[in-house]
Amino acid sequence: MYLLICMLALTDISRSTSTVPKALCIFWFNLKYITVNGCLTQMFFHHVFSLMHSSILVTMAFDRYVAICNPLRYATILTNARIAKLGLVGLTRAVLFILPLPLLLSRQPFCANHVIPHTYCEHMAVVKILCGDITVDGTYSLVIVSSVFVIIGLDLPLIALSYGLIIRAVFRISSKEAHQKAFNTCTTHTWVILTSYTPPLFSNLTHQFGQGIAPHVHIILANLYFLIPPMLNPIIYGVKNKELCDKVVKYIYRM
Repeated sequence: MYLLICMLALTDISRSTSTVPKALCIFWFNLKYITVNGCLTQMFFHHVFSLMHSSILVTMAFDRYVAICNPLRYATILTNARIAKLGLVGLTRAVLFILPLPLLLSRQPFCANHVIPHTYCEHMAVVKILCGDITVDGTYSLVIVSSVFVIIGLDLPLIALSYGLIIRAVFRISSKEAHQKAFNTCTTHTWVILTSYTPPLFSNLTHQFGQGIAPHVHIILANLYFLIPPMLNPIIYGVKNKELCDKVVKYIYRM
């Protein structure tokens, strides 16, 4: 589980690193320009790490299922080598899904007005400033890349299946203490899922159906997409870590 948390933290840091520096340059130094290649590169890494983040959440759901439903075989099923392979599969899936995006966009002409009303190169914002035929790119985006629908279509059912099996196994146990222990084990991961999927859900829905929504709302939701999970995940896991909480309390009392 600690290995999975480290992988989750790395994807959070990588996703934020791919977007935050340029946003800070805009706000601090008024550097509002970015090259086309730089924009497409930023978009590629942002979406790759977002899908990688989702893959790790699926692996964590499977980890909780094995820990609760088959605890005696936990160490033999989820070995470090197997976790590394699952991480590699998630990375490969993300790259294969997202790589066609910058390749398709790089072949399209951009309009005279190259202004993207966002603090980073978000896919839908880039598509809106294309002047060529975007039928292929638009179809690909609608079917595969629209992040929320990809995640809901591929990852959320797997997470729901894992937790459905966990709930079924827990209710077969007669001990209330066992019930509480099992649900406490899953609480942290449930909160992480909510913080990870809710911001992109609202961001994509506003892009698809919110034509009358003010532009600054789109920008705020897009920024929350990559800011909320990295900010809240350490707090969520820290609150559930007794040793860390004890040290924080001791530090506060010293102050």
